[in-house]
Amino acid sequence: MQISTTARHCEIDAQVREFAQQRLAKLERFARDIQEAHLVVTAEKFRHTAEITLRLKHHEMVSREESDTSRVAIDMAAHRLEQQLRRLKDKRTEHNRNGHEPHAGLNGPSESPDHEPDLLSGTED
Repeated sequence: MQISTTARHCEIDAQVREFAQQRLAKLERFARDIQEAHLVVTAEKFRHTAEITLRLKHHEMVSREESDTSRVAIDMAAHRLEQQLRRLKDKRTEHNRNGHEPHAGLNGPSESPDHEPDLLSGTED
């Protein structure tokens, strides 16, 4: 994954840049198809904004957070992206599970395939 950083109206010191790279590298646990990450840190008076854009194979995810320090803003934005990637991973794995497993309702011990409930009236015959 290629990580690029941009600082607007401020300077990013080496410790914060290293922290951001380590934090963004952890996101690869949730999606192996991350192609690049772009971090933009903006400072306006006492407000620091971190915007992280992740480019995946078929998706693009953006997270923007504000805080009083750039390090906390980066951490909060990365946490939000981690949640988005978890949802995407769950969606992908659930899609794969549903495509390959048989339907549990027809093969369960409580129902037989020849007895179907009446779905329109809400009662069984």
